[in-house]
Amino acid sequence: MKIGYARVSRVDQNLDRQIDALKDCERIYQEKITGAGKVRPELERMLDALREGDKVIVSDFTRLGRSTRDLMDIMQRIRDAGAEIVSLKENFDTSSAIGRMMMNFVIMLADFERSILLERTREGLAAARARGRCGGRKPIDSRKVKDALTLYDSKQYTLREITERTGVKRSTLYRYIQKRTASQTDV
Repeated sequence: MKIGYARVSRVDQNLDRQIDALKDCERIYQEKITGAGKVRPELERMLDALREGDKVIVSDFTRLGRSTRDLMDIMQRIRDAGAEIVSLKENFDTSSAIGRMMMNFVIMLADFERSILLERTREGLAAARARGRCGGRKPIDSRKVKDALTLYDSKQYTLREITERTGVKRSTLYRYIQKRTASQTDV
């Protein structure tokens, strides 16, 4: 089965150009959502529905993933399902021997890139330790978190106002709210 996937990053953008390019597909999954986020419901639905022998067709690779790692992970999932990948813009088709070789080459380069990044990170951390510095985030000021939770509980402030007043990031505040809620339900 020929399965198309079309995505634009914003709700106000139009999918028509991609849909026109995918006109020969029997099924087209489409969504208006940023590719930077990991949650793309239609992409997940498509990947879950893939069967051996299917062919996933996209107008170009940027529709599947925004980063090399993300794209490689998605391509691997398609490959694991026994499906092929076709990108119209890049003229890439894994149903041919050359296409499969190119995909393996791209995956190999992505793995190499990741290995180099990990190696540099380890070297940088070792160099910092040798100078007496330790890596990681600065410890969270528990007084600031307590103040943020107090403001949150008062229900008089928006999250933006709380984060601006206390300097506690929104994600940190949510994490502490969830911890507190979880500990209250355990009692």
